[in-house]
Amino acid sequence: MNITVIGTGYVGLVSGVCYAEIGHQVICVDKDPRKIDMLNAGGIPIYEPGLKEMAAVNRAAGKLSFTGDLTSAVKQSDIIIIAVGTPPLPSGEANLAYIDEVALEIAAAMNGYKIIAVKSTVPVGTNERVAALIRSRSHYNFDSISLPEFLREGSAIEDTLHPDRIVVGAECQSAAELMIQLHQPLTEQIVVTDIRSAEMIKYASNAFLATKISFINEIANICEKVGADVTKVAEGMGHDKRIGPSFLKAGIGYGGSCFPKDTSALIQIAGHVDYEFKLLRSVVEVNQDQRFNVIRKLETIFHGELKGKTVAVWGLAFKPNTDDVRDSPALEIIQHLVNQGVKVKAYDPIAMDSFQALYGKHGVEWGVRALDTAQDADALCLLTEWDEFASVDLYQLQNVLKQPILIDGRNVFHEEDLLGTDFIYYSVGRPNLNQGVRQPMPVL
Repeated sequence: MNITVIGTGYVGLVSGVCYAEIGHQVICVDKDPRKIDMLNAGGIPIYEPGLKEMAAVNRAAGKLSFTGDLTSAVKQSDIIIIAVGTPPLPSGEANLAYIDEVALEIAAAMNGYKIIAVKSTVPVGTNERVAALIRSRSHYNFDSISLPEFLREGSAIEDTLHPDRIVVGAECQSAAELMIQLHQPLTEQIVVTDIRSAEMIKYASNAFLATKISFINEIANICEKVGADVTKVAEGMGHDKRIGPSFLKAGIGYGGSCFPKDTSALIQIAGHVDYEFKLLRSVVEVNQDQRFNVIRKLETIFHGELKGKTVAVWGLAFKPNTDDVRDSPALEIIQHLVNQGVKVKAYDPIAMDSFQALYGKHGVEWGVRALDTAQDADALCLLTEWDEFASVDLYQLQNVLKQPILIDGRNVFHEEDLLGTDFIYYSVGRPNLNQGVRQPMPVL
């Protein structure tokens, strides 16, 4: 099939490369000439393991190309996939300006029947909006498809080529059948539904996963107070098939480009139909507060006096295997520490440039290696569970720190890892190890 994918962010670029990988002719379009130049030179504007190599192979095979010429790309293709950004507005609603702009450009470029599929995460009713815009400017026939994505940054290729399911929202049976044919090499689990339900499936899925994360973080906070171990609690819960083990890992909360944006957008969608989504509001509130447990633990350790202390931070990306720092807990944690007069030294294996682009380069000392960043710090906060941090020699780390204080915001280390060390260790939802001795359990 001849496919045009509009937008070369995480969703568009990964989708385009993977469609080429399974044998289709794909044109990826972006209006940013710097991105197109980089892609045509063999570079990749995002960090996603394996993507650069896969793109190079398919470009060399002539199955994948990159252009800024949307008109030409649309004319050459039978399927047009919209994968542009829908960033949040100050209200929390999704900004559909890029969607509208692309719809009008597609309409102007139409030269025959097309299938127009929206892969961007959009509020219920957006596909109808796109169809109306195209019909207002073009006399050619087309069919609309809702094609929500379910990619995880850091494992986006695996999620695309081996998805749990494909959701196709369609009103035309022949268009739906063509989309089934396109995706059958990936999975037999293809859900075909009406367009509005497909749009809601995406939001409902992300909201549910965000709820699981906030739930286990609340359980972790209780575990800390009663002397239970949240990792054991989560393991016991996860064996229940009705619950499952995924997204039950306690930590400092979710971040990234999807969960914060989609939960806020769904709250707004509910509000527009006079429904207050109380549960999801609580999920967002819990997540926002969870990241500040790191600050509260530091304040406890230093008796409320953080000014003048040096704190090392390991991890800036919102999760490992990505350079995405959008709504990363590290952003607020570091800013709060700097505002408190703390000297912050920060390091991430991949996301340094992305973080500095959002945060700025001033007010933080930027490390070049993990151990060097920890040198002479009064405490170390581990905020992203990169393998590099998990494999560190704890005896070396103990020796470079001014004080052997480690706040593990992702529960990377275990009791056996710390045996024989002098670490004053705080994790999330587990009995703390304070110089190898468990904290006493409160009397209930």
